[in-house]
Amino acid sequence: MIPPVTKAAAQVDQVFLLIFGVSAAILVLITVLMIWFVIRYHHTRNPKAADIRGNVLAEVIWTVIPSILVMGMFYYGWASFKALRSVPADAMRVQVTARMWSWVFEYENGKRASTLYVPVDRAVRLDMTSVDVIHSFFVPAFRIKMDTVPGMQTYAWFQAQREGTYDILCAEYCGLRHSNMLSTVEVMAPDDFRQWYESSAEGNEAAIGLLESYGCTGCHSLDGSEEMGPTLLNIYGARRSVTDVNGTREIIVDEPYLRRAIVEPDAELVEGYEGMPSFKEEMPQKDLDAIVQYLTGGARRDLEQGRQLMESEGCLSCHSTDGSEIAGPTLRNIVGRKEKKDDGSEIVVDDAYLKEAILDPEKFIVVGYDPIMPSYEHLTEEQVQAMIDYMHSLSDGHD
Repeated sequence: MIPPVTKAAAQVDQVFLLIFGVSAAILVLITVLMIWFVIRYHHTRNPKAADIRGNVLAEVIWTVIPSILVMGMFYYGWASFKALRSVPADAMRVQVTARMWSWVFEYENGKRASTLYVPVDRAVRLDMTSVDVIHSFFVPAFRIKMDTVPGMQTYAWFQAQREGTYDILCAEYCGLRHSNMLSTVEVMAPDDFRQWYESSAEGNEAAIGLLESYGCTGCHSLDGSEEMGPTLLNIYGARRSVTDVNGTREIIVDEPYLRRAIVEPDAELVEGYEGMPSFKEEMPQKDLDAIVQYLTGGARRDLEQGRQLMESEGCLSCHSTDGSEIAGPTLRNIVGRKEKKDDGSEIVVDDAYLKEAILDPEKFIVVGYDPIMPSYEHLTEEQVQAMIDYMHSLSDGHD
């Protein structure tokens, strides 16, 4: 048995040991009496059956003693139940949201995490719900287990008395990745917790934290490995086959597509994968912006730089951004568009093609346009990428 970490857990263990001890004693008593009766009243000793009319003392004993045992176990069980359900008034509150297949913990200051951080010796109340199916929040070391139900608020509480890391499991089968619905409670010194609670992550660290807190990393890896959903590593600019009401088509993953995939995931399903829950109502705009910025490699920061570069280098004099035709192909929806080569073959415009078209435009001439575009080899790699990011922002991911 895992040693208890809370007072309530110690009470639960005492009740368990009491019930186990009483049950073991009754088992031994019944077994001994059974053997004694088999020997004492064997037919060789009592060839003629006796008619026993009754025994008041025996009837009183087997009525009173079990009643005392049952009431005693009920009392101690009720006391431990009250300890698990009576939350101190000054308890710190944490909102727990369960979904397939992750836990999200949101604190009173708005901070979110996929790991439950708490200070030692501080009462913590967990207000719990689920956004999809029934899950069950289970911390073995704290002896707490409570179902999380869609559309309902349940609760549990604890007060950890020892620092350390304690497992969080889902104790209700909730789907194919039920066994991966894991997290931990990190019980910290008060000063360490205060520092974490008041800190604010920035940049990629903050974005990864958001991905974890919304449960994205429960299905999408960040290291390239395939899980329930496509990996998020290098997803920006990748080719994907998606299916919508109009059928299946190939797209280039850009910023508009990423936003659609988060707020309306069922509108375009990636081939080979199932749908995911929508975050349209749950995710505020600032969190959506931070996640998209991370997934695009920070492209949003470079959009204005890319636009200014293309304007100063004369690109927007020949290429429109609104779909109209000037001297060159429009940049509107250029990413993912099919262009015809002068040899009659077609190519899908992606990041590699755009980079080549900027640095060596004469290598590939689009049919119907004159080869008048100059080379921009003087641009740095960062400047070229800024231009490409800007062109991504002009595309909606459709062919």
